Amino acid sequence: MAKVEDYRMVYDHHTHTVYSHGKGTIEENVRVAATKGLSSIAITDHGPGHLTYGFDMAKVGEIRQEITRLQPLYPDVKILLGIEANTVRISPYLDLTEEDKKQFDIILAGYHYGIRQAGCVANWTYSHTGFFGGDSTLKVKNTAMILNALYENHIDVLTHPGDKGPFDIEDIAKACADTGTLMEINMKHAHLTQEEIAVAARYDVKFIIGSDAHVPEAVGAYQASLARAFAAGLEPERIVNIEKR
Repeated sequence: MAKVEDYRMVYDHHTHTVYSHGKGTIEENVRVAATKGLSSIAITDHGPGHLTYGFDMAKVGEIRQEITRLQPLYPDVKILLGIEANTVRISPYLDLTEEDKKQFDIILAGYHYGIRQAGCVANWTYSHTGFFGGDSTLKVKNTAMILNALYENHIDVLTHPGDKGPFDIEDIAKACADTGTLMEINMKHAHLTQEEIAVAARYDVKFIIGSDAHVPEAVGAYQASLARAFAAGLEPERIVNIEKR
């Protein structure tokens, strides 16, 4: 089996800042990325549909200006402006308009609590009690939400699949293979779990490790996720952002 210590993260495309739920500035995140020798970083704050810490789309220009200012100061780290959109159960199945999408270099998407039209109460109940909260079709609805989001939008990375509710990872992996969407092995959350990685790996899908950093020092963290992947028997070549030391 491959050893974690023999590999390094090349880039981190899932980080948060004070523009949503993170604690650090864009520059603080970029500085850590540079210190860790990453080739690129994406600033991917939470989508605008989140009721408590959604990104303010009016600030896209402000962030672009900051990235433009920072890029010459950190020439070895490509800085991308992205977003972690929220999946919802109604069309277009993301909390982004077509015009919104055009403003980002990379689009991540995943399921979160605190979103209207996404089964928040039932999923929170399930995750905290093991019950479906009276909704016996919750897994079907959750999976359909993800599949619709994948097939009706261009999504670069599906974040922490399986987190915060019951989902059919096999069906989701098939859809990610069909759409060329990377499945994330998340550092902040337990998903994909070891078992879910093994299920998803049966299909022609690629994986990516995301730090999901909410504090600057967590940018570029990957070891626990990589250990989970290797324990599941995943070949290193199927993880797009690691390389042999």
